[in-house]
Amino acid sequence: MHILIAALHRPIQPTGVCRHAANLARCLAENNEVTQVSLIIGTWQQHYFEKAFSLDSAKIKLISVNIKNSSVIRNSWFLGSLPQLANNLAPDIVHLSFPVPFIRAKFNAPVVTTIHDLYPYECPDNFGFPQVWFNRLFLKQCIHNSDGLACVSQVTLDKLKLYFPYISSNKEIDVIYNYVDFDNLEPKIPKQLPENSSFLLSVAQHRQNKNLDLLIKAYSWLLDNQKLPLETKLVIVGSSGPETQNIKNLISNLSLDNKVTLLAAINDPELCWLYQNCQVFVIPSSIEGFCLPLAEALYWNSLMVCSNIPIFREIGTSNCTYFNLGENAVNNLIQAIIQSINKPNLANHTNVDCFKKSNIAKQYLNLYYQLCLEDGTQFLNNKTEEKTWINTSKY
Repeated sequence: MHILIAALHRPIQPTGVCRHAANLARCLAENNEVTQVSLIIGTWQQHYFEKAFSLDSAKIKLISVNIKNSSVIRNSWFLGSLPQLANNLAPDIVHLSFPVPFIRAKFNAPVVTTIHDLYPYECPDNFGFPQVWFNRLFLKQCIHNSDGLACVSQVTLDKLKLYFPYISSNKEIDVIYNYVDFDNLEPKIPKQLPENSSFLLSVAQHRQNKNLDLLIKAYSWLLDNQKLPLETKLVIVGSSGPETQNIKNLISNLSLDNKVTLLAAINDPELCWLYQNCQVFVIPSSIEGFCLPLAEALYWNSLMVCSNIPIFREIGTSNCTYFNLGENAVNNLIQAIIQSINKPNLANHTNVDCFKKSNIAKQYLNLYYQLCLEDGTQFLNNKTEEKTWINTSKY
């Protein structure tokens, strides 16, 4: 089976969506049923797809598209050029790693889309006005035109049904978690940190729903009141976004310029080191679709502090210390961090089956097989009992 993954996206540094696309390519490439994975990116993404993610499988073909990185050009490319490229490559499945506008009739193969969240409806300030109206339009059009949808959590599926109650009952919709896999990686300290660093860690893009301001205020209080050693830093890993300037202003106003380290373009070995060595991992979001960083922190059994929201309860464990948002949110977060610090150290990493790479790949392949059968593509057993794909598509 040949899978085309469309991951051409605006960010010039790694984001959760880019990591999802790279992880999807890796887990599919390890299966015998998959013969090739064509991963489509923009030229501005090539450096971090090659360096930040471990895409060393011979089955993964990285295809870089040279267009201008603007919303108008990118969306025009999705509508016109992506179907041409896909049809020339002749994959069995086209997988959109995030919702984009497209015309289904132009594709010869079934189209699957990953639904990470419903941010255009839940967090319109992340996009601004009037841009959010276009995001809603593209999301609606993509959901309607996709043959199958892969929701990254049950919470995301519930939100999908809330905002799109009339979605076709015939559409294939599955809940498939993001996977976590740091096997065969040698942790490496980021060059921006001294070797014996003591630090709190958060991994989040600079967006309003991430509530990084709560974390910075709580961290400042903990230092001022000697609840943390003065040498303890706060490390925030995430690409810039609408809240970047507000975050920098808050850091400056609280005189934390030498205490808070903002990181963006780091690779997997560096991220691995941060999870392994942080004093506490903190994620204070008000809204999330899945939150891969929490799943990654769970893998390493980091001490974790999470806001008490449904998705964190869905994917979190009893190892997490939860705090309530709303009134007194900063104080609640402060108390949760203090409580977490006093927990005993945890050993090894957690084997959470629902985040295992092999299980995630199997769920995606089951979804692909179902869509190919519905679309007129069949797989038959040949004389050696191996699966052979025969394209009988009507297109």
